[in-house]
Amino acid sequence: MTVRTLRGALTAVAAAAALAATALAPAASATSAAPAGGGAGRHAATQAAMEAQTTGPDKIPGVLGRAHDRHGSWHGGAGVADLTTHRQRLSLDRFRAGSISKVFSSVVLLQLESEGRLNLDEPVERRLPGVLRGNGNDGRRVTLRQLLNHSSGVYNYTEDAAFWQSLTKDFPKNRYATRKPSQLVATALKHRPYFEPGKGWHYSNTNYIVAGMVIEKVTGHSYADEIRRRVLRPLDLRNTTLPGTSSRMPDPHGRAYSKLNSTDPAAKIYDTTELNPSWGWAAGEIISTTGDLTRFYEALLGGRLLPRHQQRELLTTVPVQEQEMSAYGLGIARAKLSCGTTVWFHSGGIHGSTSLAASTAGGGHTAAFNLNGDWGGDLAALLEAEYCSAAKSAGPGLTRLASLR
Repeated sequence: MTVRTLRGALTAVAAAAALAATALAPAASATSAAPAGGGAGRHAATQAAMEAQTTGPDKIPGVLGRAHDRHGSWHGGAGVADLTTHRQRLSLDRFRAGSISKVFSSVVLLQLESEGRLNLDEPVERRLPGVLRGNGNDGRRVTLRQLLNHSSGVYNYTEDAAFWQSLTKDFPKNRYATRKPSQLVATALKHRPYFEPGKGWHYSNTNYIVAGMVIEKVTGHSYADEIRRRVLRPLDLRNTTLPGTSSRMPDPHGRAYSKLNSTDPAAKIYDTTELNPSWGWAAGEIISTTGDLTRFYEALLGGRLLPRHQQRELLTTVPVQEQEMSAYGLGIARAKLSCGTTVWFHSGGIHGSTSLAASTAGGGHTAAFNLNGDWGGDLAALLEAEYCSAAKSAGPGLTRLASLR
């Protein structure tokens, strides 16, 4: 959810029994066979890229991956889910998805627009009078669309020095602290905007905190309830949850590990599995699985969640840097890979958990990954491996977008 590492700082009884057995089976790894029916050979480069994340000086404890295309589903794993028990990662292991949460919030606002309840080009001030005011910030000039594509200029609260310290060095004494959305926005408003609204691009978690507040003001319901009603239930995403202030992880799950932003290779590794994710709220609190994320991206890019006009808005991008190969839509990024394939994706990071969800246009080929450590890993390499079947160096545009947390 923050930028790079943590910063950078989510039927029938017989059939049900079969599904449960599959969920509790270890994911494929270097020491276990790939599941039948998924075509492991077509994903050999992906498996190799996952295993590479668990070796070397910055090795991550474990990686979980899943892909779905016209040939079927494949899932794989490398390393371990738990440094104490050394159990393998499971195909239905839940994890914190970080900023992959953002597009869920974006979908709700786009649906509200399609219902005539708001307009993305209206100012924030119309829905939240006085909320974005002071220190050069002016909600009368910032639109809802600019929040969603990060062109608002509003400061990213996770870049505030004191707040950042509370997430890193002081995490052990703050891990169960509850932060209210208004407090997160207040932290951002201590700073001047990065630029005039619409005159640049800067990734800011504050944008999606404000977006969540708009959802609640317009609907009269919690933003989480709106996501459950509009996205999770229609798509039957039963393994995706919004925990609010709860620090617990639903089973099954592995552990999450963090060095709390230390760059020392010998730094202490903390178990950060349990934490209060309210500091991420609508910008990054969701817990999910690789299966739910691939199903969500298939529906999202397949146009099943939004009317045609709002689908175009979702995928209308602004440049992230002066390269056409890297751009950002409304909670989702676009990049062209080394083999010419264009993918839509988002990464996510929160203490001890680094994730990625991706799809080709139309939702025909989806993929999702999770790393249970936040001090290393190469998400761009996983995209190149899955969609180009080769381990190649990613360009600067893709690398930058894949580091968004």
